[in-house]
Amino acid sequence: MQPPPTGPVVGFDLDMTLVDSASGIVATITAACAEVGVSVDPEAARRFIGVPLEDTLRVIAPDVDPVATADRYRALYPQTGIPPITLLPGAAEAFETVHALGGRVLVVSAKVEPAVRRVLEHVGLNAGVHAPDLVVGGLFAAAKGVRLAAEHADVYVGDHPGDVEAAQVAGAVSVAVATGPHPAADLAAAGADVVLPDLTGFPAWLRAWADDAAQRTERAG
Repeated sequence: MQPPPTGPVVGFDLDMTLVDSASGIVATITAACAEVGVSVDPEAARRFIGVPLEDTLRVIAPDVDPVATADRYRALYPQTGIPPITLLPGAAEAFETVHALGGRVLVVSAKVEPAVRRVLEHVGLNAGVHAPDLVVGGLFAAAKGVRLAAEHADVYVGDHPGDVEAAQVAGAVSVAVATGPHPAADLAAAGADVVLPDLTGFPAWLRAWADDAAQRTERAG
């Protein structure tokens, strides 16, 4: 049995939080829909990044079978979607900081788990201090929150209002990053506890938060 963490348990969303996956996602949606003769608006597809794929297709491509097209998307994704993906600034350092504090890193995404693992491997977040302690896929918004609560998450970091909801359901601190399609003002309006421009400021924030939490525990004891 894994020993309990001595530091914070921090969850991260994947797409547009840890990685810039927008161009690959849009290209793969476009290709999957084109195979059945349907064109999509790339900007509309971009705005829906982070939402479950079938739900996205129902809105931006209502003429396709969302389940069949999602299956085709997932078949195309390793060749079309993954190669353009890049690590966002501060992501590796965020993992390092959680582990340096004795904590656990969780990656909880709406993307299906095999694809999450492929993406993490592609960008190098899969070994040593850069490896997550848990990877979970196929969850969005409140469903993420239920799993985060089961893992006793202290913090959840994401770029989507659904990630803010996930943190709230889990009873975790919601840290939002404005690296996705949702501006900082919208994330704050959704109820995020902290809004950062990107992950580069997260290590310093987490260290300060951990220090404050330790002091509160000491005073309570």
